[in-house]
Amino acid sequence: MAKRVVKLTFFDESVKKPLTFQMAKKFDIMPNIRRAKVTETTGELVLELEGGEQNLDKGLAFLKKEGVIVEPLVGDIVE
Repeated sequence: MAKRVVKLTFFDESVKKPLTFQMAKKFDIMPNIRRAKVTETTGELVLELEGGEQNLDKGLAFLKKEGVIVEPLVGDIVE
């Protein structure tokens, strides 16, 4: 199992969709919310994701395809 910490930024309609749930379920990824700020028009999440390397890659690609900005974070969480 691999772990990654990412910052996700959502805009407009993507804020209203359950995209992180869909990613977790579809690609067998366990998300752990570290920080969140959501309004009607924008959302910002910092997630620790755990899963297989390929599943993490596919899950993050899914979010990007849906218009989510995905940024890797380093040193945000102690292993």
